[in-house]
Amino acid sequence: MAKPTNKKELVSLSEENYSKLITHIESLDDKSKSKAFKEGTLNRNVRDVIAHLHHWHLLQLGWYEVGMQGDKPHMPAEGYTWTMMPKLNLLIREKYQDLELSDALQHLESSHASIMSLIDRHSDTDLFTKKKYRWTGSTSLGAYLTSNTCSHYAWAYKLIRKQLK
Repeated sequence: MAKPTNKKELVSLSEENYSKLITHIESLDDKSKSKAFKEGTLNRNVRDVIAHLHHWHLLQLGWYEVGMQGDKPHMPAEGYTWTMMPKLNLLIREKYQDLELSDALQHLESSHASIMSLIDRHSDTDLFTKKKYRWTGSTSLGAYLTSNTCSHYAWAYKLIRKQLK
């Protein structure tokens, strides 16, 4: 399916890709769930990928809160530019090293629910009109949400499958 262009598609594809990811992880045996990914992969195991998704949800929720108050959020995070994403993603990985996969999955479930609730509060116009909100710049709120939901879940699913072959 192409990138969503309306709320119904965004919700549907986000839930579909989230469910596919979680179902796949649940189908893995314990050894696979904790198996180290190939050398050179930023996220080194399933837990790292899940924590990564959760943290990006938190970033999205923070941007939204600050932006909707009329302020300009630090995007992607304070002290980082979009060109510095590898450094930011490394920091995110390091932050969650002491977290168990089961806890990371609970965090992801909670942050996913928060993101889906945010989507639910908005109309198609709110979500997919470019430049509707000053803080989203030249793009739409829906584009940011697509990146942090359905597209990110699809990336995570493919990465986990590839690394555990």
